Amino acid sequence: MEHTDCIIIGGGIAGLQAAIQLGRYNHDVLVLDSNQGRSTICRCYHNILGWPEGVSGAELRRLGKQHAEKYGVSFLRDKVLSLSKKDGRFELGTEKDSKYTAATVFLATGLIDNLPDIENLAPCLGKSIYVCPDCDGYEISGKKTVVLGNGNTGANMAATLTYWSNDIIYINHGGTTIEDSAKEALVSHNIPVITEPVSKIILDQDENLQGFTLTNGQIIEAERGFTVFSGNKMNYELAEQAGVTLNEKKHVVVNPRTKETNVDGIWAGGDLIAHSEQTTIAMGDGSQAAIWIHKRLMGEGPPED
Repeated sequence: MEHTDCIIIGGGIAGLQAAIQLGRYNHDVLVLDSNQGRSTICRCYHNILGWPEGVSGAELRRLGKQHAEKYGVSFLRDKVLSLSKKDGRFELGTEKDSKYTAATVFLATGLIDNLPDIENLAPCLGKSIYVCPDCDGYEISGKKTVVLGNGNTGANMAATLTYWSNDIIYINHGGTTIEDSAKEALVSHNIPVITEPVSKIILDQDENLQGFTLTNGQIIEAERGFTVFSGNKMNYELAEQAGVTLNEKKHVVVNPRTKETNVDGIWAGGDLIAHSEQTTIAMGDGSQAAIWIHKRLMGEGPPED
């Protein structure tokens, strides 16, 4: 059974940044990654320092892995299925039936977005169709934009996006009834509502968004889009197995200073913990957790305050 100083579960943005920092401390680090999470589907991040033209999640992950490997960090493609603590060490079992032990663990398992199964959606994500207004509201500035959502969730997003554009159409793809307060917001912002579901997203030969085809054959032209559905799934199962405290939304609860959980030796960061789900914040979580993991590996306990 292979033993390491730290096992990082999840090779997304938080996990990679933690790996880089821990590698620079010359610790023995293993990243176990099942290749899921938001960074695997985003075609372009637009709000990250140093990337004025944007960078895709795939490229950021590729460069992050390359960077970490420079410091001796190991990577394996596998899914961790079990996590427990025994005699002061953590034991992990994987989908490929491998076993590992570690002195410390960093959970960066992220979330899975609840996205509709619509043809041509995937090539647009982060490029012309977005999920986060804080990240990408700016990208729709002055452009005709379709909000593809369900009930109040989509209606409220449509109203929010009028900060950037006054040319918004809401397609209530999921068909859930919109409550009066949300209807009033739509009316006050002059946002038309379409109740017919979308069957296909129309792209040109360069995969630029052209519009949305409804199930009745009608075409709604658009330059940009947002997809807004409640029910994103937190990948919290390993944390729960290990006795880590979760909040009511299944986010992992951590010490805001150190990113350590209630279980000594387990840290967490990125979309798994309760924050605004930003790539740049995930990077900070990874660095911050790694600093305190290093302190623990060097024999220091948690901070006193």
